[in-house]
Amino acid sequence: MQHQSDSRSGLARWLRHLATDVGDARRLLPEAACQRLETCVRSSEARHLGELRVCVEASLTPYQLWCGVTARQRAVELFSQLRVWDTEHNNGVLIYLLLSDRRIEVLADRGLMHKLDGSDHWEQLVASLSDHLGRHQMEQGLQHAIEQIGALLQRHYPVLKGQRNANELPDGIVLI
Repeated sequence: MQHQSDSRSGLARWLRHLATDVGDARRLLPEAACQRLETCVRSSEARHLGELRVCVEASLTPYQLWCGVTARQRAVELFSQLRVWDTEHNNGVLIYLLLSDRRIEVLADRGLMHKLDGSDHWEQLVASLSDHLGRHQMEQGLQHAIEQIGALLQRHYPVLKGQRNANELPDGIVLI
């Protein structure tokens, strides 16, 4: 009985992914919204030495679905592909949304994770972003998440007098 239920949820997942494409992501975050979010990332990074990346993925490929890739696994893969791990202070952060699964993953590099005392920072951020998404406020939710992460990075990696963020990674929003 459990197996049949799992099969249906698996089929439902396949159908959601096959029915969703990057055009859906672009409708939810049109070019003007992406530009405003890019400006928000750039403004945030001017106040700290961290790096932020935002990636919104519409769906996984049939191969990824066949292999049972989770949103977390895909976020880890993109964390690497987008080189979020490759910053001077090991303090990059990825905000990842997988639209078809309605999943949010926030990954922080080891430099920032060592400075945090627990994971409730990320849980609160994901809950807030999820709430915004549930109200169809993706841009506002992402902007709020960027501001929250920026404040955290500013607290732990402030730009000191005479310093400036080298902007090691692109600020643009990745839609795939």
